[in-house]
Amino acid sequence: MQTFFVEIKCKLGKTYEVASRLADAEIASEIYSTAGTFDILAKFHVDDDVDIGHFVGSKVQTIPEIQDTHTIITFKAF
Repeated sequence: MQTFFVEIKCKLGKTYEVASRLADAEIASEIYSTAGTFDILAKFHVDDDVDIGHFVGSKVQTIPEIQDTHTIITFKAF
């Protein structure tokens, strides 16, 4: 199992809409509102054979009103 996070920048005024669409898609294990450069932080778990870049490009970045993303790949939980 691979765990990674995606910081999501939404178009102005669309954060709650993006968060709702992300939740409805049932692909993120956790979704948080954040302050700063990005508006949402989402945590994902995918099987080891799933390509993270392809997953983000096809499942996350295709959600309407997303302006930008930044993926953080994790290696080990402490």
